[in-house]
Amino acid sequence: MKIIVPMAGRGSRLRPHTLTIPKPLIPVAGKPIVHRLVEDIAGVLNQPIDEVAFIIHESFGKKVEDDLIAIAQKLGAKGTIYYQNEALGTGHAIMCAKDSLSGPAVIAYADTLIRADFDLDTTADSVIWVKQVDQPEAFGVVNLNANGEIIELVEKPKEFVSDLAVIGIYFFKDVAVLKNELQSVLDNNIIHGGEYQINDGIKQMMAKGMKFVPGKVDEWMDCGNKDVTVETNTRMLGFLHNDGENLVAKNVKLENATIIPPCFIDEDVILMNATVGPNVSLGKGCHVIDSNIKNSLIQTHAHIKNANLDNAMIGNHASFDGNFTSISIGDYSVLE
Repeated sequence: MKIIVPMAGRGSRLRPHTLTIPKPLIPVAGKPIVHRLVEDIAGVLNQPIDEVAFIIHESFGKKVEDDLIAIAQKLGAKGTIYYQNEALGTGHAIMCAKDSLSGPAVIAYADTLIRADFDLDTTADSVIWVKQVDQPEAFGVVNLNANGEIIELVEKPKEFVSDLAVIGIYFFKDVAVLKNELQSVLDNNIIHGGEYQINDGIKQMMAKGMKFVPGKVDEWMDCGNKDVTVETNTRMLGFLHNDGENLVAKNVKLENATIIPPCFIDEDVILMNATVGPNVSLGKGCHVIDSNIKNSLIQTHAHIKNANLDNAMIGNHASFDGNFTSISIGDYSVLE
């Protein structure tokens, strides 16, 4: 089994946090988004992973590439890096990894997190992972026949089709079939929204009578912008806390400080005259002094003083001293 992860965009909707680090590598509840995604998919598949292929922009740099390779190796898999240097769509991104497109594979976009527990139907030609939503008109949804098979993909339907939204994770019994269809999309210059789309390859597979079925996830969490990323951090902390995971490092230094769970507190954090939590992630080496923080995501080595934060997101090595509440400041920022 292979996992193919297109992640070429840095994440403009999450700026300033993505100016120095790509969005999929921003930590949520103490672990990068793409790391959690790959681990969660591997857990659902419950079978050996042979390769994890990442499609990135060449500008991401060697450290990012090394971090991604390490994610694959932790699963006992080969890690492979491919480049998509032009934003030409999901279909184009997948085809940048065409040398790895053979055999059973999962394709997953790296700006989403899931919680799921279902048996993958490996007899189907493809499984499209979906989540039941309250406002299907805002999403791409699947249309099912009487046998529960997917017969159509409908983007933001004006009239009700179904309430099962496509979340951007797909299983293919043989991903080489999708590769052939996407090659046809590229060769025939089939473009929607100015880009080559995976859906056009999927629709061609459906037209040839291939069997598509839904795989329903229990939770689907977005990491598209600051507010939803902070919300995803909150939800993930709750799941991990309920799973019994230890989220607080042993060497956290507390001086007249209180931690209200669930919180992720990494190593070498100092809390003085502070209340942290609930729903806070503090990265390695953070200092929090004379402050109250809740429902917030703070990356590594940030220094926070005299603050009362709620729904805040603060980058690496940032310094914040003030009375603002709901803030979003990137790496190395200073507010005094």
